[in-house]
This record gives sequence, structure tokens and C-alpha cells, in this order.
Amino acid sequence: MITIYTDGAAKGNPGPGGYGVVMLAKVNDKPYRKELSEGFRNTTNNRMELLAVIKGLETIKKAGAPVTIYSDSKYVVDAVEKGWLWNWEKKNFKAKANVDLWKAFIPLYKKHKVKFVWVKGHSGLKENERCDQLAVEAAEGGNLPADVGYES
Repeated sequence: MITIYTDGAAKGNPGPGGYGVVMLAKVNDKPYRKELSEGFRNTTNNRMELLAVIKGLETIKKAGAPVTIYSDSKYVVDAVEKGWLWNWEKKNFKAKANVDLWKAFIPLYKKHKVKFVWVKGHSGLKENERCDQLAVEAAEGGNLPADVGYES
């Protein structure tokens, strides 16, 4: 079982933004922890929330892994858990935002056994707070690259 905590942040929304990911697992009965983060010069909070999930899933090498993702993003959690995403896909994402990211997410989702759990943000949950810290620090970094999917 792999546990992934995710968070995204954007100042100004749109504005400088970043994502943070904390991954926890047991590998050969030893605890495993990995943290990921990256910032962009101009993006949105929803893009960073979704990108955090994508980046976490991309790091899992073994297909079919059971994964629980904890996110404070209703946008991401509800889109998947309530089935909205699959209707958007059937309609070729007509009039939807972040199509590039949703199209990147779908094969990763299908590759693993993913379950989402919504958590209240800024509620003291240790790993979610760490993700927020990583996301904010990434967004405040210097020399941030473009979020090509957003800026194009």
C-alpha cells in the first residue's frame, strides 16, 4: 500500500504556484518516504492540486499498486470519486479547464488501484501540512519555469 498526500498553492490564482507531495510506503518491511515539489511562475491552484497527484503517481514504478491519495482539493477528489471526470472525457473535455493535466492523469489512474480521500486543509494533519509547506516554498522560489499548459 502506498499513501500519497498532495497539496497545491498559487498566490494570486493565477500567479506563482507550486505543488507538494509526500509519499509513504513500506518497501521490504522498511518505511519509505519521498517528498516532491516544484514551482511555476504563473499557474492556478487547481492546476497545482492536480499536478501534485500526477507527480506522485508518476513515481510509482509497479503497475497495479494500491494507492490512497489524501488531498484537500475538492476539485480533484470530487472529479474522480463522483465520476465527473469520465463524463468530461466522453465529451472530449469540452469547455473544461486543465485538459492537458486531466489527460495526463487518466492513464496513471488506470495503471494503479487508486482511492481518493478528501481531507480538510490547514486542519493540523501532519503530512498535509508538510505538503502545503512544500508547495508554498516551491511557489516562492526564484527563477520559476513556465507552466506551459497554463501559459500556452
